[in-house]
Amino acid sequence: VLTVAYVFSFIDRQILNLLVVPIQRDLGINDTQIGLLQGIAFAFFYTLMGIPIGRLADRSSRRMIIGIGFFCWSLMTMSCGLARSFLTLFLARMGVGVGEATLSPSAYSMISDYFPPDRVGRAIGVYAGGSFIGAGLAYIVGGFVLQLVAAMDTVTLPWIGELRTWQAAFMIVGFPGILLAFLVLTVREPMRRGRLQRGAEAGRKSVPIREGLAFLARHKQTYTFHFLGYSSITLVAYAVLAWLPTYFIRAHGWEAGQVGLTYGVIVLVFGTAGSIGAGWLADRLRQRGVKDANLRIIMVGALLMTPFVIGESLVENSSLSMALVAIATLGWSMPMGVGPAALMAITPNQFRSQVSAMYLFMLNMIGLSVGPLAVGLLTDYYFEDPLRVGASLAIVTGVASLLSALFLFLGLRPYRESVRAAETGWATA
Repeated sequence: VLTVAYVFSFIDRQILNLLVVPIQRDLGINDTQIGLLQGIAFAFFYTLMGIPIGRLADRSSRRMIIGIGFFCWSLMTMSCGLARSFLTLFLARMGVGVGEATLSPSAYSMISDYFPPDRVGRAIGVYAGGSFIGAGLAYIVGGFVLQLVAAMDTVTLPWIGELRTWQAAFMIVGFPGILLAFLVLTVREPMRRGRLQRGAEAGRKSVPIREGLAFLARHKQTYTFHFLGYSSITLVAYAVLAWLPTYFIRAHGWEAGQVGLTYGVIVLVFGTAGSIGAGWLADRLRQRGVKDANLRIIMVGALLMTPFVIGESLVENSSLSMALVAIATLGWSMPMGVGPAALMAITPNQFRSQVSAMYLFMLNMIGLSVGPLAVGLLTDYYFEDPLRVGASLAIVTGVASLLSALFLFLGLRPYRESVRAAETGWATA
């Protein structure tokens, strides 16, 4: 059920990326403004609200928090379909971000309580696979809708009236989530375990924020390098998801529907395989005594994707470009499950949701906010040519993937020390 929720969160989050051309045509906005809609409009409140929601999730019903959020972000996705200007679309995207802020901090915490430590990597890998299923379906469904209404300028929907085709797409993908939100109420709230027990702290439902921050400070190298390394990979992922469809439309002359169906299948198959496969491999390595297995898998993914994320938007042959896209997707999908699993392995239960929210704050402020916007800025103000969006994408993703590998390498030793502390119940933390 949590994976289903994550699938729909990514459908609602990513559908915008396939609609760039008609939105620019109807609202008269440039690539930089599109980058703002793809990134900061969603990410600012998604990250800002994540921390107080994460603290609430450490003390309250996590399934109820997710259910309410699911309903709200679906409603706000439909509201994107009513936008008539850049400002109104920006505000609707902010609403989507607020709703989705309820999901992952609560989900990471619940999954860590449902499964033993040597199976958490696979479990979160399956959950993280929902992002690729959702992103893939966003492109596939969006591509199908665009092909279906290709000959129409407007669509008439019951009770709503006449809409542009891109507005109708938001309405169509947002509506099912309003009904599916009630499915979350069927989930059993798991018993909280793996709690930090130290003197007077034993039995308390949660620890004050200052104590959580003090714990992070004692493991600052572990968390700093993990956050920076994973955020850089997230920057690559969001930049590619945001601009690759537009690149194929502009540089290779593909129709939006064709891009959506082709790229959607690639994300669905290779992204899901990378996320789940990496989680399975990390768990196997941990069972064999490799304490930093999660972090090593993330670093391998960063190194694997580097040449392919650079090449995918520079080669002139569209078929070869899509082949490189598939391998790159496998690379940047590998960390998506093991990254949060690595975090849960070293974080006491009392502030797992809070730390998850801080983690999401960092990776989304860097990855989601900077990635799409950086590509748009380079295209508009450096190259000053919309057809050079591929070069912008290659620069942004190439630099970020190399930085990611460097940060993760520097974090291996402190991460091993944090794992050892966790295995002794944080007695030496």
